[in-house]
Amino acid sequence: MRSIFLSTIMGGALLAAPVVAQEIVTTPIEEIPLDELIGQLTTTPIEETEEFVTTSTEAVRQQVATASGGELRILDKLTGQVSDVSLESGQTATLGFLSVKLNECRYPIDNPSGDAFAQIIVRNNEGTLFSGWMLATAPALNAMDHPRYDVWALRCSTS
Repeated sequence: MRSIFLSTIMGGALLAAPVVAQEIVTTPIEEIPLDELIGQLTTTPIEETEEFVTTSTEAVRQQVATASGGELRILDKLTGQVSDVSLESGQTATLGFLSVKLNECRYPIDNPSGDAFAQIIVRNNEGTLFSGWMLATAPALNAMDHPRYDVWALRCSTS
């Protein structure tokens, strides 16, 4: 009997709660005159001169060296298994249905452990999933889009 009484009280409270929660109080916003708004948005023209300053933006070419191999990380999202794979250039590793080939690994001469540029090909039974360059410091820049696997470059093998 007591549980029926408590459930009735609780049910009544739950039904009343949405009614109280739906009270909305609104206050009108002052209208800003259109002329005043336009005055705030307009800018005054800059004085033109005879001299034009031109600037050029150039990408800085980084000096890189080619490594004998590299290290990749492979994540199987289904099982949660993470595997670090060390490959020599031209070598292929197989993990489950996935095969990963490291074609080339390059690294900055001035900072060998700081970055890696790996050119890889990822395949499965259905064909090529990814073919291109991956950057260790920016894995999302050119990422492999696959529902089950993630592959990214970690570092190059340097002596």
